[in-house]
Amino acid sequence: MNVGFIGIGAMGKPMAQNLLKSAKVQLYVYDVNTAAVAELATQGANPCRSPKELAEAASIIIMMLPNAAIVESTLTGEQGLLAGGRAGQTIIDMSSVAATSTKRMAALALAKGMDYIDAPVSGGVAGAAAGTLTIMVGGEAAAVQAAQPILQVLGKKIYHVGASGAGDSMKVVNNLLLGINMAAVAEALVLGAKSGLDPQVMLEIIKESSGRSYALEAKTANFILKNNFAAGFAIDLEYKDMELAMETAKSLDVPLPVGATAQQVFAMAKAKGLGREDISAVIKVWEELVGVQVRE
Repeated sequence: MNVGFIGIGAMGKPMAQNLLKSAKVQLYVYDVNTAAVAELATQGANPCRSPKELAEAASIIIMMLPNAAIVESTLTGEQGLLAGGRAGQTIIDMSSVAATSTKRMAALALAKGMDYIDAPVSGGVAGAAAGTLTIMVGGEAAAVQAAQPILQVLGKKIYHVGASGAGDSMKVVNNLLLGINMAAVAEALVLGAKSGLDPQVMLEIIKESSGRSYALEAKTANFILKNNFAAGFAIDLEYKDMELAMETAKSLDVPLPVGATAQQVFAMAKAKGLGREDISAVIKVWEELVGVQVRE
């Protein structure tokens, strides 16, 4: 099976490497970062000079890109996927973008006889490397079913949540809640530290109590208490996903007062130059404001 992969970043690189390990896949790769392409070429991937060239070689094409503008240019540019694509191909967009953008791109692909499904993921860099991502899929049932063998290489739990754009909508809801939870965890831990409580003790008690959450358990133990904010899921990306939630809410006339407040915490972290650090680094904002340090 000839598979193309576009977007060899923090998430895309380990995902592409997992595809390379599959005996059933002949992998073609493209990225504006030519060094990333060259690295995967040494591991057995076939480098391409443009999305068009990749589309000419692959039957299934995966995109893992930073935002909707890049997705759209990758698809519709002069050297884009549609320029090299053909009827019968499947495009799987695993980027986190707005459902409205996905629906536009799906319509363009359909006009050329190509299937287009949105399949954003949750699980971070660790999940991408382990092949245990949760994948939220939107698109026609037949196309989603046909893509299952590839999706199963990349993820452990795969949910078909509806028509085109539904996967992106589900990701927006999930990451809105993640951002709210992470901001709340940072607030609570700093309050506890200011009160004289031991962070490790707080973690042990809260994870057995009603305040527990993924953000508390995974981000406190693996990042905050280790004072290590590399990799994981970046503040810049969480802020972008919360902005998608705000835009979606505005279009649907749904108020998000808690989400809007949490987004401002991430905006403060970005302003402090923490955008490339893990989302748990928002705790640094509160530590500085309150004058107490939770981290060791």
